[in-house]
Amino acid sequence: MYRRILGPVYDSEKENWRILTNKEVYASVKKPTIIETIRLNGLRWFGHVQRMEENRIPKRVLYMNFGTTRLRGRPRNRWQDEVRKDGRIVGGEGWQEKVHNREEWKKLLITARNRFILHTPME
Repeated sequence: MYRRILGPVYDSEKENWRILTNKEVYASVKKPTIIETIRLNGLRWFGHVQRMEENRIPKRVLYMNFGTTRLRGRPRNRWQDEVRKDGRIVGGEGWQEKVHNREEWKKLLITARNRFILHTPME
């Protein structure tokens, strides 16, 4: 969508018109990428589940142990591990205590979104 709005640019070195790359589009728009949005939404949902009562199904499923054996080789990344890593990036060491205060958690996520804290540079 943004690429269409911004349109093609004239490349003076090659003397022709070209379409903007993803990196150039995101640099000019200054909006979070889809990856950042997904990571922030995962943190938001994690905070929501953490504040639930212990007997609620989403909270029980989040901490459920299936008791199966894992496959050989490198362990696959679990959703919970990624959320914990993102939580440490966004909130520092005491991020799990901040989850229980809804307003503080909301401010933390808004700050992370506005400052591009979870930004992963594009190759």
